[in-house]
Amino acid sequence: MRRGKRQSDRDRCRRNRSAGPKNHFLRASRCRNEVALSDPASKYLTAATIKLPERNGHLITLVDLATHTSGLPFMPADAPPFSDPTAAKYSTGDLKRYLASYQLTRDIGSDWDYSNIGYWVLSEALAARTGKDIKDVIRQRVVVPLKMTDTDFKLSPKMKENLAPGHDSALQPAPAASTIPIYSIMPAIGLLYSTTNDLLTFLSECMGYEPSPLAPAMNIALSNRRPVQPGNQQALGWNVYGKDADQVIFRDGSSFGYASVMAYDPKTRVGVVVLTNQVGDVGDLARHLLRPDFPLAKRANTKHTEITLDSKVLDSYAGRYEAKGEGIFTIARENDFLTIESPADWGLPKLRIRPENQRDFFASELPFRVTFQTGSDGKVHDLTIYPPRGQKGVPANKLAAEK
Repeated sequence: MRRGKRQSDRDRCRRNRSAGPKNHFLRASRCRNEVALSDPASKYLTAATIKLPERNGHLITLVDLATHTSGLPFMPADAPPFSDPTAAKYSTGDLKRYLASYQLTRDIGSDWDYSNIGYWVLSEALAARTGKDIKDVIRQRVVVPLKMTDTDFKLSPKMKENLAPGHDSALQPAPAASTIPIYSIMPAIGLLYSTTNDLLTFLSECMGYEPSPLAPAMNIALSNRRPVQPGNQQALGWNVYGKDADQVIFRDGSSFGYASVMAYDPKTRVGVVVLTNQVGDVGDLARHLLRPDFPLAKRANTKHTEITLDSKVLDSYAGRYEAKGEGIFTIARENDFLTIESPADWGLPKLRIRPENQRDFFASELPFRVTFQTGSDGKVHDLTIYPPRGQKGVPANKLAAEK
């Protein structure tokens, strides 16, 4: 593992959505015999007054939360759009009420679906077990022991000076996640700032380059896995791509002006960190650096420029669209723009989508795109949605207007 020569890049501070340091807390707690991975999360949540849904007599466990197989949605469906003035009123109490009323749509542990809510619940359970704030525990058990001096939830003067400002998909300044109410009440899902140097330090510990008091926790990181898709498994805080000696271990993420990935090859013990200050996906870059035969993704337009469309065009896109196996997506005309509401299981707030041409729309806050298709009659019959978590496009057919 080599560290780059450009000092400004190595010490440049960015928000890190990769959850390696944060998930390491679960592994450390397990090694201290403070928790068992099979423990129901509810065992620790009574004091936090968080009520979790159950299904068929089964309870959500810590390992279900850590591997994104709990069945909980990505984000709360009742959260207002990020730009909505009422968003500031969304509170921890609102999130708890949403969880208490949520009904699981599939058996616990049966399927993988990335869940920010799940990670928040996990952090609350672990914090309740220690009796401390989750941010303080991550500092005490991971950041300080590894001497990650430029990693924290709060920017120090030095970190602020070295901060690379985040940009949205239109290359406009992105809001800090801490200013978005729904994110500010869930700090463990994406409010940690770090640098390439600090993340390389963490990665070197994961690969065993230096003796570490955290080694036992590192060793169990890959011991519990759940399938994501063929050739891809979810471990504790890490994804495992490939099989046997062909495996690549990685963790990536993107949100509000930043994207990040940590990856390493356990066979060659080579690791890489890629950080960027624009929302997007850089996971393929890291995997390609480790394995040149790993193909780079075909790049979508990384700079989106909003244009103005005629109101009649916007009206033609409005309606309800059904995606097989997913549910109903609602495109609505609001003033001079369109919004999209996704099915509740997607856990996304209502988003404003902006046109960059006649057919293609984007959300500036997240890597979320929508493409409308017209038939030979010139009318809009379907659309394709490109979700923010790297899945393939989801086609949906327009439903007839209700009379």
